[in-house]
Amino acid sequence: MNHTSAPSAHPSPDPGAGFVAIDFGTSNSAVALPAGARGVKLVELEPGQPTMPTAVFYRADTPPQQLEAERLYGRAAVAAYVEGVDGRLMRSMKSILGSSLIDQSTDIGGGRQVRYREVVTGYLRRLKALAEAEAGQPLQRVVLGRPVFFVDDDPVRDAQAAQALATAAREVGFTEVHFQFEPIAAALDHESHIDHEQLVLVADIGGGTSDFSLVRVGPERARRGRERAERRDDILASHGVHLAGTDFDRHVELASILPLLGYRALRPARPGEAPRELPSGVYFDLATWHLINTVYAPARVAELRGMKSWYAEAAQHRRLMTTVNERLGHALAAAAEQAKIDVALHGAAQIDLGLLEHGLAAQLQEDRAAAAIEADLARIVQAAAETARMAGVAPEAVDVVYFTGGSTGLRPLVDRIAAGFPAAMRVRGDRFSSVAQGLGLHARAVFGG
Repeated sequence: MNHTSAPSAHPSPDPGAGFVAIDFGTSNSAVALPAGARGVKLVELEPGQPTMPTAVFYRADTPPQQLEAERLYGRAAVAAYVEGVDGRLMRSMKSILGSSLIDQSTDIGGGRQVRYREVVTGYLRRLKALAEAEAGQPLQRVVLGRPVFFVDDDPVRDAQAAQALATAAREVGFTEVHFQFEPIAAALDHESHIDHEQLVLVADIGGGTSDFSLVRVGPERARRGRERAERRDDILASHGVHLAGTDFDRHVELASILPLLGYRALRPARPGEAPRELPSGVYFDLATWHLINTVYAPARVAELRGMKSWYAEAAQHRRLMTTVNERLGHALAAAAEQAKIDVALHGAAQIDLGLLEHGLAAQLQEDRAAAAIEADLARIVQAAAETARMAGVAPEAVDVVYFTGGSTGLRPLVDRIAAGFPAAMRVRGDRFSSVAQGLGLHARAVFGG
């Protein structure tokens, strides 16, 4: 069963509403405006895209006479980093909110510094400006999504994180700020389609974390929810692990692509010695998005070049050096991510590696992809079961498992989670924007739009 809260047509935002909902995500963000009589519309944050990576790139080559460093946002920010533009990429800003870093400064190149708090406000200001451009009017009221816990097992820091986000929202011009828990937001669309109370396990499997919340939803709770802004008492338990899509991508790349560059290959045997495996550090770095650029350092390149005699197959070393010299690490990572998606959609993937060598390709079957991420799958499935245990709820009592987040396109993952709740119906929300859509519905209830 699939449904989302996006309207079936393409209505224009309500010109009299003056409010917005923002899903300020760890990996990606989305924004919703009211549309039509009761619906919501996602803002186009980038051409043809209703979501935007939560990323800011500060260019180090900004002219000194310019007061502030030039900033790029979203996909443009990531592209500048991948292309090696001199500057500083900032991601996962949400994790800063509950830490002491929020009031500290960091070097962004070109002799400039920026406070982490300003990174957050700058990104929110960008989202607000894009929403106002589409709405055609100032937007002064906002509903912001928030995790059940910004900081685990530390109520003081958790409250500080919420306050820091609220302060940032006010600094960019919002005069009325409300929060809604992300798992409640994700479940609001499902709630609008049912006529009785249900116990729902929200499985939000994103890029960096797999989060689970057991929530109660239903028409009566929706009505009372208009009077209880955040509906905290509808959340019976929340739990998660720091494993998700980027971890899957790394395992897929190590299993299907990097063996062609020498990963897990054996060095030529020496007399009287068993063959030894090639050093694996460079391959782990190439498979870890934020470490790829470290492989391009001149000293590292020289070291890898000097290892040519260690390779029993000259072609493997040649492909490795092509990757390093032509800075193709992020392209290989993207190929691994696409392979994961293709396997989820079609059960198999043909990975074109012609950028390394004419005619070179790798194949990935669903069973091999599942085996590559088996350890992570097991921990994620365990986290889902632990959420029910924490709530004191038998798995058989769960009515619905609601899947959202970009990594829920991977069928073996969805099947494994659902198998732990045998009586539950599977419901798929929009993988990338169901939280924003739910926040938009909640904003309509809060602000009366």
